[in-house]
Amino acid sequence: MTGDGAFTVDASRVTFGRGCIAEVGDRARALGITRAALFSDSAVAQLEVFDAAQRSLRAAGIDVVDYIDVRVEPTDESFRSAAAFATEASPDGYISVGGGSVIDTAKAANLYATHPADFLEYVNAPVGAGAPVPGPLAPHIACPTTSGTGSEVTGIAIFDLLSMAAKTGIASPALRPTEALVDPDCTGTLPATVVACSGLDVLSHALESYTARPYTHRAAPARPTQRPMSQGANPWSDLGCGEALRLLGTYLARAVADASDSEAREQVMWAATLAGIAFGNAGVHLPHAMAYAVAGQVRDFRPVGYPDSEPLVPHGMSVILNAPAAFRLTAHTDPARHLFAAARLGADTADAAPEDAGTVLAEHLMTIMRQVGMPNGLAGVGYTDADAAALADGAWPQQRLLANAPIDVDKPLLANAFEQSMRYW
Repeated sequence: MTGDGAFTVDASRVTFGRGCIAEVGDRARALGITRAALFSDSAVAQLEVFDAAQRSLRAAGIDVVDYIDVRVEPTDESFRSAAAFATEASPDGYISVGGGSVIDTAKAANLYATHPADFLEYVNAPVGAGAPVPGPLAPHIACPTTSGTGSEVTGIAIFDLLSMAAKTGIASPALRPTEALVDPDCTGTLPATVVACSGLDVLSHALESYTARPYTHRAAPARPTQRPMSQGANPWSDLGCGEALRLLGTYLARAVADASDSEAREQVMWAATLAGIAFGNAGVHLPHAMAYAVAGQVRDFRPVGYPDSEPLVPHGMSVILNAPAAFRLTAHTDPARHLFAAARLGADTADAAPEDAGTVLAEHLMTIMRQVGMPNGLAGVGYTDADAAALADGAWPQQRLLANAPIDVDKPLLANAFEQSMRYW
């Protein structure tokens, strides 16, 4: 197989800074938006940040139609409902104010209202047809209120496919928001558990992108325009990943421990932006693929700080619970990279031998997990060793992610990884 000899860098236009949510009206008008669909969820819609966005849009002379029925951890049903709203409302632009669930829902609504199709047509193969988006979408300005998903700078929309009890998604450069307004003030009211989970999602974005299969080890595309977004580790993504890991090692525990530590929360938000751009051009792998099964097969777990109407394993939690076991498995492929990542997170790697890379990184991840109050592995959210095979079955459809891992993955390896993720201390 001939490896690819080039990599592509895509990113949304990003504005970062305290109070920049107030720019949304002027920026929407500059994009030619006259009627905006303002997406949020019922919790964020009660906050000042949502009012600020509304005021800014209306002051710019833009007609605003609100959609605040976004579901935390979206499903195919909630995506369909949002698309139906967008089709009826006929906006010429989209504004999302919220976490990854809100931003992803706005992406899906924009897609299906602009280019109607059977729902599974655009969903990633092998779950859906993986059809390319046939043309451009309406402008979308994403305003994240959590410091985690990076959805404001990626062309990915993730949801639970209820019929499979597993997460999957839609991935296309066309879904990438036109602009992102990243306002650190939006995270000031977040509960500690939400900051921890979203920050650990950032951490895994950076770790997985940095340790992904190198872009030169991926087959060259049939046409340059068909190069995948998950193209593997590359020099551009390495820059963002390394700095994001350093920032998280320095500031994440502080941001979780003290809501008034504005410096820490701002730096974690910046890390989320850097890691979002990085993984949007490199792609994640094993921990995220495993996480989709963990979240999809949840039974009774209800985390503190999240809506308690139904069981939920937050995305960042479902990712990090698999990470120590996963990186033990991948470390032998490039010990130097795994040790560098551990050092950026604050681990002492001075005397570590290459064969120690997996252990050093895994143990430091466990330290961070304990610092920010994560459960002790998958057992802490209700799973047992007997669930490993079913979890492996649930992760197996995530071929886009599994193919990005630096190791070859089969179902027995997945089952073993889930078994090793059950408890850590």
